[in-house]
Amino acid sequence: MKNKSTQSTRKEEQDFLQIKWAAKARKLLVGRTITGVRYMSDEEVADCGFDSSGIVIIFDDGSYIFPMSDDEGNDAGAIATSNEDLPTIPVI
Repeated sequence: MKNKSTQSTRKEEQDFLQIKWAAKARKLLVGRTITGVRYMSDEEVADCGFDSSGIVIIFDDGSYIFPMSDDEGNDAGAIATSNEDLPTIPVI
């Protein structure tokens, strides 16, 4: 069982990391306009070492994002949405 001091320290670390990474994500994403959406090509899937193709979201500055199953990039990932007609954008 963890003591309160260890739990408190862990929570502080998580809070710090959330603030840090949210700031990085804001810098990348805020103000961008989505100009394209497609699934990864076979070549991109192979280059990433994935077994599945995930959605690619392309922005006005040419940058893009795509979901992965985990931080290590072990496969493409699905995206959950708040849209009741499309609650999940699946991997293929």
